[in-house]
Amino acid sequence: MSKINRRAALVLTAAALCIGTPAQAQEWAPSKPVRIIVPIVGSTNDVVARLVAPKLQEAIGQPVIVENKPGAGGNIGADMVAKAAPDGHTLLIGYNGPMAINATLFDKMPYDPVKDLAPITLAVKSPQYLVVNTATGITSVRDLVAKAKAAPAKYSYASIAMGSASHLTMEMFKMAANVRMTHIPYRGAGPAVVDLVAGNVHAAFMVPGNVQQFAKEGKLKLLASSGTKRFASTPDVPTLIELGYKDFEATSWIGFLTTAGTPKPIIDRYHREIVKILNSPEITQRLHDMEFDVVATTPEQFGGWIRAEIPRWGAVIKATGAKAE
Repeated sequence: MSKINRRAALVLTAAALCIGTPAQAQEWAPSKPVRIIVPIVGSTNDVVARLVAPKLQEAIGQPVIVENKPGAGGNIGADMVAKAAPDGHTLLIGYNGPMAINATLFDKMPYDPVKDLAPITLAVKSPQYLVVNTATGITSVRDLVAKAKAAPAKYSYASIAMGSASHLTMEMFKMAANVRMTHIPYRGAGPAVVDLVAGNVHAAFMVPGNVQQFAKEGKLKLLASSGTKRFASTPDVPTLIELGYKDFEATSWIGFLTTAGTPKPIIDRYHREIVKILNSPEITQRLHDMEFDVVATTPEQFGGWIRAEIPRWGAVIKATGAKAE
């Protein structure tokens, strides 16, 4: 082949490669810093956001800033994202409360969790521990129930927020065990756990990452878990189902969403990058250490999960009579 023909062949090959990869060449990328809104202070929701943010920043080439916007059981932060410009520059860390529970718990919502927010991926799920302060002297679920029945005005429980899974799971337990305890809602897991450790409240349902270290230090006692099987890290802690509370299962979950109306190429880009981050060995190990199962669903699967969770938690709210306080 002559030098001229070889050069022409190379040009044609290069042109064919360019024609074959228009999607990569035109892939959406943000034009300014991206905000991840966490509608609560502290907690594992915040941890997940801050694990993903630096890796996402590397992938999309713009700063990714985590902002805590708590209040109204997560409604304030979620509403900010629901009303943001649908341009891919504002993301939400969604969890049970603002995405599923509040739709029934609150008489009036400032946004519709299904219509006003666009799912990206359900990131992680985890059961919770039923935990007490060791100073209570309570050593088992049976003991907790007996003492709460004997002195119904004495015992209180913490939740990470009104309308959170930690709130409604305890309401489920109160109904199942026929006991009364006073609800003390906090603005995040941090202050709730601080007061629990200090003995200012007596009990709580919390995900493992919030309480396991304090249990190891002997400051908190893990009584049971709300899943269908025992946690691998605490094989001696039974499930509530094992203890006779039939079908008692309550899962805490965290996912990523953005504003409804955001173009599909933007959602697809975020889905691809966030799922890649969640499934990376480093991040997966960090999440497993917190006893979270990495789920990493498609946007469509996450949307279906939210639509199923709203009536599931709604039934609990109606049965227990729980209301936004």
